[in-house]
Amino acid sequence: MTKHLRHHLEQLERQLLHLAGDVEEAVRRSIKALLERRMGLAERVIEGDVEIDRQEVELEEDCLKALALHQPVASDLRFVAACLKIDNDLERIGDLAANIAKRVVHLCSRSRSLDIPSGFADMLEITARMVKESIDSFVRGDAVLARRVCEADDQVDRCNGRIIERLLERMHEDDANIDDAMDYISISKALERIADHATNVAEDVMYLVDGEIVRHQVGKA
Repeated sequence: MTKHLRHHLEQLERQLLHLAGDVEEAVRRSIKALLERRMGLAERVIEGDVEIDRQEVELEEDCLKALALHQPVASDLRFVAACLKIDNDLERIGDLAANIAKRVVHLCSRSRSLDIPSGFADMLEITARMVKESIDSFVRGDAVLARRVCEADDQVDRCNGRIIERLLERMHEDDANIDDAMDYISISKALERIADHATNVAEDVMYLVDGEIVRHQVGKA
């Protein structure tokens, strides 16, 4: 590896970690805003999405420059490819955190709103942990931790199904619940998608560490 390539790869890693930190913080704040009904915090998440988008575009451009200028091979090429894919998934997680925050603003704007449905606490905890651990697995180069993130995705899917079922029941019970229930359904779906993107990040870490494309194979014999 040339000195210039090494410097460029180290720069990409720093950029990716900075983006990952901002995205993880956006998820944490959106969840906190929901649990504590804090409209101001939700609005900060929404405003911060612009900076996440800017970082995503900058990192993508720098990854493409690294490919064009240095033509990396083997593990270096895997690293740049993984950065490109993780960059995209992190940006999508940021978008989804902002979507949750927008729904929190809707909930806070009403004088009366449904309590957080049962089952949400587990889903929030698992999803936040998946985001954190997917990033940690990249930092450590830990394929075992990455696989654990992938395995947790089924738990979030089950939580999402149960929550939506309960919310549909509340809507049928009383028309006054419809607006709040729709906001909670949107939040639940956003959390499920965040978990999917965290899983993608973890799968890319496994590719980076082991050189094997495992997408669509995790959990299979």
